[in-house]
Amino acid sequence: MDFRKRDNVSVDCVIFGLDTDGLNILLHKRTLNMYNDNYPVIDDWVICGGRVYISKTLEASANIIFQSSTGYNVFNRTQFRTYGNPSRIKSDKDLLWVRSHGVKTQSMTIAYYFTQPKDCITVNEKHFKWFPIKGLPELGFDHSKIIKDAHEDLMKKIMVEPIIFNLMPDKFTLNELQFAFESILDIELDNRNFRKKVLKKIYIVPLNETKKGNAKKPSKLYVFSREVYNKVTEKDFIVNV
Repeated sequence: MDFRKRDNVSVDCVIFGLDTDGLNILLHKRTLNMYNDNYPVIDDWVICGGRVYISKTLEASANIIFQSSTGYNVFNRTQFRTYGNPSRIKSDKDLLWVRSHGVKTQSMTIAYYFTQPKDCITVNEKHFKWFPIKGLPELGFDHSKIIKDAHEDLMKKIMVEPIIFNLMPDKFTLNELQFAFESILDIELDNRNFRKKVLKKIYIVPLNETKKGNAKKPSKLYVFSREVYNKVTEKDFIVNV
């Protein structure tokens, strides 16, 4: 493998994870020590990313970043935007970072997001941390905008594509599926209407299994059948809100 990297082309990966508290983003710790290890000049967070290998495609480069960040090798990847504004790296802190790493200050970034159940991913807590999307810390570069754009794209796509099932466990209850939609869309759905619409989807398959929860009655479990979904001739909204 050719380990050389392109000077001004990078890949940034917004990694979404869903748990019982809602939608989360995996961030990478960014530190720069110049004079004293105990007093870093830069100490903040960024999304996972890096420069593109000369010998790799953009998709392969994104997969490498995702796998090195999570240790997970299932790639539910969506490319959503390219960022090439020549003045996108402009703060003193960001300029110091790129210059100290020998990177050009004018660069183009191809942005992807990955969708996985959060509990499938084990991270190195010294370098990575999950944050709720509503409680993000100070971020370097233009990563707040990239996350915002990724979230907006995800909100649009889950209405018409089965991306949301990437964030779900293999077996799920309808309440868990409703919670996933509500967490991503930041809305409250009517439970009765939601169940009525979802149960009409033949690719959401009921199992002869239940899951114990807080309710007195165990909840029925379902699975998403991609095989059935791919055979459905007319794709409509997963849900209407």
